[in-house]
Amino acid sequence: MHETVLWHLGSMTFHGKTLVMTWISMAAVMVFVLLGVRNLTSGKPGKMQNVLEWIIDFVRSIVSDNMDYEKGRPLLSYLVTLFMFVFFSNMLGLIPNFTFNLLHDVHFAQLGHIFSGPSMMSPTADINTTISLALLTIILVVSLGIKHKGAHYFHHFVEPYPVFVIIHAIDLLSKPMTLAFRLFGNIFAGEILLGVILMLPGIWVLPGILPTTIWLAFSIFIGAIQSYVFVVLTTAYVSQAVTTEAH
Repeated sequence: MHETVLWHLGSMTFHGKTLVMTWISMAAVMVFVLLGVRNLTSGKPGKMQNVLEWIIDFVRSIVSDNMDYEKGRPLLSYLVTLFMFVFFSNMLGLIPNFTFNLLHDVHFAQLGHIFSGPSMMSPTADINTTISLALLTIILVVSLGIKHKGAHYFHHFVEPYPVFVIIHAIDLLSKPMTLAFRLFGNIFAGEILLGVILMLPGIWVLPGILPTTIWLAFSIFIGAIQSYVFVVLTTAYVSQAVTTEAH
């Protein structure tokens, strides 16, 4: 378990460790993209450009598989950024603490506590982060639904009968909850199990290397799958909102 670090600014309270790890994830995404476009060419691309292009094509295929691509094309940049941010955030908790406790005695912004422990922390292991991402998705869904359908977007809330408005409202509210808790639960549980494994006696001798490596590989796989699922569900929800039903 990671220690909770609270920052206070007036009457507001922030989760300091989550914010710092989120900034690190954002910086990692920006560095990754800058490396990918540094020597951008239409000829023979470099390895980083190849990877970046593959990610863009992968997300583009998700959009085209779920909705009319012309309607979904404006979302491509957001969905690519969302995919990379969630993936890098999921991976951060698997990275050893690169500060090597050099900040242990630093009291400024409680950095000593933020960078304590054997590994970093995934921002997505904090429910506040996943709920924020899920709320962005649902705001996007509603706003695009209104943009494409106008006031008629709300008509489906009373179909086939007005009493169904309760069911449709619950359905709308449940979408961000399931998005947030699915991502949070998988990453949080993975970090707890990783912490337990690291505390096992003899884990750093030869017999313990294999199970640790297997678990890290499995955690990377789960982190990638959760990034994919989050983007797919976001695209599917937007598709439901902007698609006109055929009568």
